[in-house]
Amino acid sequence: MFFISSLVVSSLITPTLQADTVVVYTARKDHLIKPLFDAYTKNTGVNIQFTTAQEAALLERLVAEGENTPADMLMTVDAGNLWQATERDILQAIDSPTLTQNIPAHLRDPDQKWFGLSVRARPIVYSTQRVDPKELSTYEDLGDPKWKNRLCLRTSKKVYNQSLTAMMMQRLGAQTTENIIKSWLNNLATDVFASDSQLIEAIEAGQCDLGIVNTYYFGRLQEENPSIPVAIFWPNQADSAGGVHINISGAGITKHAKNPQAAIKLLEWLSTPEAQAMFASLNHEYPANPAVPSSELVRSWGDFKPDTTNLIEAGRLQVEAVKLMDRAGYK
Repeated sequence: MFFISSLVVSSLITPTLQADTVVVYTARKDHLIKPLFDAYTKNTGVNIQFTTAQEAALLERLVAEGENTPADMLMTVDAGNLWQATERDILQAIDSPTLTQNIPAHLRDPDQKWFGLSVRARPIVYSTQRVDPKELSTYEDLGDPKWKNRLCLRTSKKVYNQSLTAMMMQRLGAQTTENIIKSWLNNLATDVFASDSQLIEAIEAGQCDLGIVNTYYFGRLQEENPSIPVAIFWPNQADSAGGVHINISGAGITKHAKNPQAAIKLLEWLSTPEAQAMFASLNHEYPANPAVPSSELVRSWGDFKPDTTNLIEAGRLQVEAVKLMDRAGYK
């Protein structure tokens, strides 16, 4: 089911749209993108009409609409979904010196069909009451017997874990990654969780001692309860370990955009310091533009070395990652 924002008016169903209108299909929730669109409209006079829906539903809609789509821009989460959009020929390549300057190469499509707009890291979180951070080191180490009956994981059905597994496959190979996944499962304290928030709450409640989550889920809970007895540990910081797994939310211009130049201008603005600070802080994420500082809360988690492998690999290996997790018994 699609939820049309209050900004969407009857012009969505008319044959043509005004030149000063950009239509966006977005998997970002209203409260995370409406403030940006409102700011852009105030600054430029350009009207933004947006439709929100789940990632897969938006891709299917764009494929079904084909040349008749009203959408000028697709905004979604996870590099795997952006890669799927390129594979299904939904996005067009664009030439934008502004975007290539503002967004690092590993956070954008090599063919310039999509660009990261915010970064989310997926580190280890742990109980500050029951875990000594000196015991922690890498993602792989979570399979060590010392963590028997102490580990929590989110379901493998979520694309965030599929991307994590895909990037591990790219770095370590399929067999080593499968062995690691199996070792994690051997250490589970309970069944897998449907969400990262539930996982963090389970650590707080003593159901398990540590797990892997996206940073913004931790940020939301920490904002509600600054004294939550859970903390972030940045794994894989040794030079040979690849760095912390990161992912993005991002956007691209649709292949059949009716107003591509206006959409490109919007996308370029979203990469600027003004928009980046707002885009990231609304959801406790990291700006994709490295010149823009993170919010105070996000900075409080400390610095880390990210994995800078191009995130296109998360999409390229996604199908194989899902098969690998199935073989390992990861539900």
